[in-house]
Amino acid sequence: MTITATPEQIPQIIREAEAAAWAAADKYFQEQLGGQDRYACGFAWVDILGVKGNTKLGRALISNGVRKGYSGGLQMWNPSRFGCQNVDTLEEGARAAAQVFKRYGFTAYAGSRLD
Repeated sequence: MTITATPEQIPQIIREAEAAAWAAADKYFQEQLGGQDRYACGFAWVDILGVKGNTKLGRALISNGVRKGYSGGLQMWNPSRFGCQNVDTLEEGARAAAQVFKRYGFTAYAGSRLD
């Protein structure tokens, strides 16, 4: 798949990914957890692969809050910014954000870990 996004589109793509992530996390939290922050705690993020930080596209991502990943590529940490600790809720948000990036041709995957 070819990346169709331009550096100028990155702020809008980030906002779209964050909005999709928050909506997905909120839906999961309300429907699956009954609005209660319970069960396993953890973290979630989106890995964006195939974009180097020293390219125009990479610099645009980094200047909009995406960071260099620990294992290569770039990472968007907790894209939903949802106010809970439940790892399943946060991962649901990360999956939704990854889907937004994929629509623009990025290779993106949700990741998570328990705390």
